[in-house]
Amino acid sequence: MSELSRSGILPLPEIALGCMSLPENFSEAEKILHKALDSGITFFDTADMYQKGKSEDNLGRALKAKRSQVLISTKVGNQWNSSGTAWSWNPRKAYILKAIEESLKRLRTDYLDLYQLHGGTLDDPWQDTLEAFEILKEQGKICAFGISSIRPNVIRKVMAMNPPATIMMQYNPLDRRPEEEVFPLLEKTETRVLVRGALAKGILLDKPLTGFLDIPKEKVAEIKAEIHRLGFSPEAVLIRYGLMEKAIGSLVIGASSIEQVEKITKGYEESQAVPDELIQELKRKFSPNLYQDHR
Repeated sequence: MSELSRSGILPLPEIALGCMSLPENFSEAEKILHKALDSGITFFDTADMYQKGKSEDNLGRALKAKRSQVLISTKVGNQWNSSGTAWSWNPRKAYILKAIEESLKRLRTDYLDLYQLHGGTLDDPWQDTLEAFEILKEQGKICAFGISSIRPNVIRKVMAMNPPATIMMQYNPLDRRPEEEVFPLLEKTETRVLVRGALAKGILLDKPLTGFLDIPKEKVAEIKAEIHRLGFSPEAVLIRYGLMEKAIGSLVIGASSIEQVEKITKGYEESQAVPDELIQELKRKFSPNLYQDHR
């Protein structure tokens, strides 16, 4: 397990609950969050832009009494305009130092376990951005910082300047782009990947078939059929698929209902019985897709 805390002794759990899809209604969101906590999930990931801050507010209200028992991560960089009708990208130090105060207030805490930049390009003022995170660490307002990026060129640049604790990116059998360069780079370091999209938006579970990235619908159907043929729930297979990678620390899996939380926790428990060879066979059977841009 990776470690992430002020003192370096709290483990980073293999499963985190993604809060982007939580209901805006507090009572409904609270039930889902408490179900997750009661089921053993102690890592919660959100962002200041989700529901214009409502996601953070609901998370903070629901878990305030349990703060010492959980890890909380949020993201920054997307700044809403004054009317709340659109947002713009703002990775500058001054904005980050201001935005965290609002996030802390909504989350009802005086520190974050992880604070992530919610995107990034090569043209961003990275020195300025990274200075903001270092200031927040020195102030005790964050334990660690991360970035959310799928771009190999951005990841290489940040790793060379000031390696973050985590990098969030998509990874699943329909998006294997990180295998080519990013995973080999990060597994040699202490930086760990937070995976989003581990369940491929449900397409490999029970949602209607569609194409995914550059993979046509017909190929998605083949991959889905193979996953369902393996003798385990598709959730278990997909969770094991992600956690087998050395560079990965946690899978951030979203839920919008208690039933989905139950499927996640059951799938995680079952995933521990999925043989590595089954996953390796699945990977060998289908060629990985590659990055075409941002190389």
